[in-house]
Amino acid sequence: MTRVALHQLRKVYPDGQVAVEAATFTIESGELMVLVGPSGCGKTTLLRMIAGLEQASAGTLRIGDRVVDQLPPAARDIAMVFQNYALYPHMTVAGNLGFGLRLRGMGKAEVARRVREVAVLLELDDRLDALPSALSGGQRQRVALGRALVREPKVFLLDEPLSHLDARLRVAMRLEIARLHQRLGATMIYVTHDQIEAMTLGQRIVVFDRGRIQQIDTPMNLYRRPCNLFVAGFIGSPAMNFLPGRLRRDEGRWWLDTAHGAVPLAEAAPWPEDWRGREVVLGVRPEDLAPATPAEAMLQAYVEVVEPVGNEVFLNLRFDGRPLVVRLPPRLMPAPGERLPLRFDPVHVHLFDAADGARLECDAGRTH
Repeated sequence: MTRVALHQLRKVYPDGQVAVEAATFTIESGELMVLVGPSGCGKTTLLRMIAGLEQASAGTLRIGDRVVDQLPPAARDIAMVFQNYALYPHMTVAGNLGFGLRLRGMGKAEVARRVREVAVLLELDDRLDALPSALSGGQRQRVALGRALVREPKVFLLDEPLSHLDARLRVAMRLEIARLHQRLGATMIYVTHDQIEAMTLGQRIVVFDRGRIQQIDTPMNLYRRPCNLFVAGFIGSPAMNFLPGRLRRDEGRWWLDTAHGAVPLAEAAPWPEDWRGREVVLGVRPEDLAPATPAEAMLQAYVEVVEPVGNEVFLNLRFDGRPLVVRLPPRLMPAPGERLPLRFDPVHVHLFDAADGARLECDAGRTH
């Protein structure tokens, strides 16, 4: 097992575009680290720099005890799995699995041993004589993974390996990759734009936006304590609800003054007095909003679309001209057009500065 350490890694293209800016973090030995963010945010570029397929403009990269900045991909002892399976159509599963080993001059007996071990691990041992055209999408993806596994590299790099699979197969392959990581204890770096994949697979997650790292943390810490508006809106499905407004303290209670009325917040929140009059964005998760009686309502919203998905219902609402999403159990099913009183526990709100989007903290305690 091997750790990977990045220090101030940067990539600038000849036209001046900064793809990755000052990436500094460590993937511990045996860790499954996920790089996540929207398309074009720099996560794949960073993975390619680790692989040696892109030359870094600045910074240092260590794999194990070696600085590998100037080493070619073959000398870095890594294996990469791409979006495209890139299987040789004229070769059997066994041929595809062992092709790279044969190119390196490995003996037939050792190639056969490694291919057999990996095929058993991936439950492909009964398909070794099959051509890729005879395999399902999930089996082809397992062959692509197996081709990396037989190399026994120090680090596995996976670049959106499930993006071409349908929804059912993506779920199945997520489980297979998680189980595989647990069995092997290997160092893995996994790139995806799908935050559900990131949350379910990653031991830690690096959230990217526009080439910059926004936050590095465990999945649940990212969900419970996002450091800024971008992370709060990107992590979680459905996304966090946002209400911009101005904080006001009146008669012992905090309020959020919005363009269409005041929303009562907390009475005993440990927020400093100098937050009075501050422009903020209040964030609340869909599961933390709930229907209320008119007397206990904190805001009124109009139901636009009801989305029943079996074990839960998503209500798409409008308040203050802004969309809101509420997650409810399936027994509650308001009708479109209905006016719905809502409440939330002020303990579960997130407050962000309206100017820079940073999470607001205070010395007296945490806002969440």
